[in-house]
Amino acid sequence: MDIDQPLTLLGGLTPAQFMKRHWHKKPLLVRQAIPDFSPCVGRAELVALAGQEDVESRLIVHGDKGWKMKHGPLFRRSLPPFSQKKWTFLVQGVDLHHEGVHQLMQQFRFVPDARLDDLMISYATDGGGVGPHFDSYDVFLLQAHGKRRWRIGRQKDLMLQEGVPLKILQNFEPEEEFVLEPGDMLYLPPKYAHDGIAEGECMTWSIGFRSPQQGELARELLQGLAEEALDQVGEAVYRDPAQPAVAHPAAMPSELLEFAKQALNKALSDPHMLSLLLGEYLTEPKANVWFESRQAAAWESQRGVVLDRRTRMMYDDRHVFINGEGFRVAGQDGRLLRQLADQRHLSAKLCAKLGEDAQAALLEWASAGWLTIVKSAPSI
Repeated sequence: MDIDQPLTLLGGLTPAQFMKRHWHKKPLLVRQAIPDFSPCVGRAELVALAGQEDVESRLIVHGDKGWKMKHGPLFRRSLPPFSQKKWTFLVQGVDLHHEGVHQLMQQFRFVPDARLDDLMISYATDGGGVGPHFDSYDVFLLQAHGKRRWRIGRQKDLMLQEGVPLKILQNFEPEEEFVLEPGDMLYLPPKYAHDGIAEGECMTWSIGFRSPQQGELARELLQGLAEEALDQVGEAVYRDPAQPAVAHPAAMPSELLEFAKQALNKALSDPHMLSLLLGEYLTEPKANVWFESRQAAAWESQRGVVLDRRTRMMYDDRHVFINGEGFRVAGQDGRLLRQLADQRHLSAKLCAKLGEDAQAALLEWASAGWLTIVKSAPSI
């Protein structure tokens, strides 16, 4: 992606300008970010997705007795009548299940894949919404169908209402108000309070980003480090030939503490280990994602590859990571596999330049359902 090319999606800003001026800093309203936008997912298809076991969905109803929320799967018969006001259902990760939605997500890859999370679709009847709230992550709110009125503000008081199943702000104080129509888009930085109310039937597409907590990262990295510890540290056994007799047997020997410190230092001695573990963690598929294995024959000439839309692939200076696995790569193979991660496809001409080991890896990934081998990769 050319990050210095002005984009209609960003109101004429280049990705570089947007990231510098707005990302994590201030909202941006873009009228007709996608001109003449027509959603590739309609209400009936969204209802069908909400009823699937492998799709995360929620139903939210705001009635006389307050807020109610129900987790999916949500079948059509469990939804209120579409003529009833003030209810909404949300379907998470639609990009994993619909190719058109996945392709739209590619327009937002001026942000690192490590941060880009998923696309949620919210359907609402007149007056429907989820109440004034804030997110801990950045979000683009793309209006897909109908109209939604957004009220937003820099909220200092983050206290939440008690006794409700949603995280609704207790004292919401909006500063600005907009009505979004199909193709309009609103970007909000983290913790920017917002409240969206449907004006008639509407659908909003939310492009969200992942913001891992430091404690969560520490837990996952330490767990990965523990699995690698024996190979990293070895099987040296604690010895204490100079240990004297002790009058206080419950006191822990300082030499044993030093031995433990040395073990941890050895485990962390590889400067590339944390990068490897982080890449494997960030590309781990979500819990509700699985791939169908299929037969892959020997590599044939004039074959390109396209990553499956559910596949997560990233890289660093030494490795490529795909769906939770890390591989050391170098030279031309490394360059081409990194290109595959960036472009999500690799032409037959470029695949032919891969070495035998790299081509064997592509066959293995094809067998796992992570990518598809095609006669020629499309231009994207």
